[in-house]
Amino acid sequence: MSHPGAPRVCISNSIQIKESASQTRDVLKQHFNDLKGTLGKLLDERLVTLLQEVDTIEQETIKPLDDCQKLIEHGVHTAEDLVQEGEIAILGGVGEQNEKLWNFTKKASHIQLDSLPEVPLLVDVPCLSAQLDDSILNIVKDHIFKHGTVASRPPVQIEELIEKPGGIIVRWCKVDDDFIAQDYRLQFRKCTSNHFEDVYVGSETEFIVLHIDPNVDYQFRVCARGDGRQEWSPWSVPQMGHSTLVPHEWTAGFEGYSLSSRRNIALRNDSESSGVLYSSAPTYFCGQTLTFRVETVGQPDRRDSIGVCAEKQNGYDSLQRDQAVCISTNGAVFVNGKEMTNQLPAVTSGSTVTFDIEAVTLGSTNNNEGGNFKLRVTISSNNREVVFDWLLDQSCGSLYFGCSFFYPGWKVLVF
Repeated sequence: MSHPGAPRVCISNSIQIKESASQTRDVLKQHFNDLKGTLGKLLDERLVTLLQEVDTIEQETIKPLDDCQKLIEHGVHTAEDLVQEGEIAILGGVGEQNEKLWNFTKKASHIQLDSLPEVPLLVDVPCLSAQLDDSILNIVKDHIFKHGTVASRPPVQIEELIEKPGGIIVRWCKVDDDFIAQDYRLQFRKCTSNHFEDVYVGSETEFIVLHIDPNVDYQFRVCARGDGRQEWSPWSVPQMGHSTLVPHEWTAGFEGYSLSSRRNIALRNDSESSGVLYSSAPTYFCGQTLTFRVETVGQPDRRDSIGVCAEKQNGYDSLQRDQAVCISTNGAVFVNGKEMTNQLPAVTSGSTVTFDIEAVTLGSTNNNEGGNFKLRVTISSNNREVVFDWLLDQSCGSLYFGCSFFYPGWKVLVF
């Protein structure tokens, strides 16, 4: 018995085959048309260069010969004029004849009729010719016949899309075991856009795409580059994803911190004002992963803090207080204001600090630990983690996050 959804799957598969075939035809036609145009332009440019070389050689070598010919013609005309003048002198009277002969003799003695310019031998004169290697046709033919391939399946496909506040984690994997990937290239676009944008190129197989607007559909695709190759593989089948989670934002207008346009990056500025910069709203919920990425660092101070809290409390310089958990820039971990024995590595530029919190017990308890709501907290940083229970006075459906730095230069991205 066939599955009730099978006809729909067949239709979807058929559409994918037809659409990808049509797109491949268009890409091939456009590429080879561009190639023909480029090759024709290159051949025309080479032809112009060679013709200019012919013109240059011709002009440089023909000028001396032209000058020689003009000099010879001038000598011939001078000799003809002199002969004609001698004939007239002979035909004149005795007195007149003697004067004309004397003038003729004087003029002839100043003219060197036997002096001619040196004319180069024929073997010394350039004889231009074109040297053309017909083997280039075979070389070009071999390259053209090997140029381009048609792949029925890309070697990499998107495996998973995970929504985050203000972002989507994209994970991909190889589907061709024989393909050795050197780099991957991830692109995305809004479904209303016709243009994909590069968002990641590297060797990792997952990446978080930030600046995602909530409840907006996006398409993602990935391709790979084989080991030692320059060209990219065919694109994976585009996958659609969106985030329903409200982006995390820092509170705007707080003196001492400058925010990015999307308010997800906070920079401790030079202001002498101190205090905790909180989130604009309690947007962190248990079961999620809250991530802080330290973009730049300033001078550390043991009172620095990055963490979460049950509620905003003004008047504190740090989250190292009651009803809050945090990590200092030196790696010390504080729970309700008390420093834990376990410590994480110091925070450096590029460090990522994550908070994963799960509810353990709800309602009242019979213990004397001073709280009636217990959360299991995992803080991870630089491949190390600490796990502990956090006791609160009352249940919290959502939590605030915050940070505090005593010296300028610290920049933190939250997502």
